[in-house]
Amino acid sequence: VQLVESGGGLVQAGNSLRLSCATSGRSFRTYAMGWFRQAPGKEREFVSAIRWSDGSTYYADSVKGRFVISRDNAKNTVYLQMNSLKPEDTAIYYCASGNAYYNTYGLGIAAHYNYWGQGTQVTVSS
Repeated sequence: VQLVESGGGLVQAGNSLRLSCATSGRSFRTYAMGWFRQAPGKEREFVSAIRWSDGSTYYADSVKGRFVISRDNAKNTVYLQMNSLKPEDTAIYYCASGNAYYNTYGLGIAAHYNYWGQGTQVTVSS
């Protein structure tokens, strides 16, 4: 089972990045996929999640209206489109897979996710 993130980088505030999370090794179609991030000296925090089966999406308040999560069934890949980036979005971003039966609150808890990628660095300069 593998989750591989890509697409991170250094951008100026106000610009955009799209992160990708390619999955392999099993079918995640009955699962939820989440994006979390961790800034230096801070705890890992929830960013967004999507239920693979019906595409329902969830966002942290801090990114709502700026970030969009989506999935491509044919490519077994989940994306995080990040727009209007801010310096406070700087972090390592991780994708993860977990059970889809959790409610909205449960999908925001990192411990509910079983598989994790290695992370990709996003740095937003002011």
